Formats: sequence, C-alpha cells, structure tokens
Amino acid sequence: EVRLVESGGGSVYSGGSLRLSCAASGFTFSDYPLSWLRQAPGKGVEWVSTISRDGGIIQYTDSVKGRFPISRDDAKSTVYLQLNDLKIEDTAMYYCDKDTVRGQGTQVTVSS
Repeated sequence: EVRLVESGGGSVYSGGSLRLSCAASGFTFSDYPLSWLRQAPGKGVEWVSTISRDGGIIQYTDSVKGRFPISRDDAKSTVYLQLNDLKIEDTAMYYCDKDTVRGQGTQVTVSS
C-alpha cells in the first residue's frame, strides 16, 4: 500500500521559514517523480513543485520560484520542500503527491 506522510508544518510570521518532509512507503521511491500540492482555505488544489526520479528536472509554480526549493533523499524515501520567505498567501494545507495518491497534509499558516 502506498503511503505518504507529511510533516513540518506550523505557524510562522511573514518572512519566516519551514521545512516540510514527506516520508513515503509501499513503492520503489527512486522510480517515481514526486510533487507538492497545496490548498488554501476556500480555494482549489494548486500544484507547487515536482522533482523527477533522479532529481535532475525540477519545476515550480511561478509564485514560489526562488523561495521553495524541493529535494529528495532516496535513501530515506523522503521528499522535502523548504519554505523560505513565507508570505501570508502561502497559508495552505500542503500535500505530498505521487501520481494520484496524496498524504493527509501538513498545515502551514503565515501571519503578519
């Protein structure tokens, strides 16, 4: 069974940082690209970033480019999203995603 468990969310002030982690199990981690998605209150799900199987191809939505580096550690079956220079509009539930499988999410709340 594919399982994705996100952690690392919290409440921070504007300009702050958080590091999100997603621990995966139930599949061969190194064989798959992985993504982060987010959903702000009252809004739809937004794609944030994707990292390829070997980490050589990384993509970001425009609003987070230069602020949210994504990385992966295949030895730990974990994908990370470093959230830097957080803005109020980054407030959302953040999800790790493999194909259509998603974890339970971790909440990020940014205040001024």
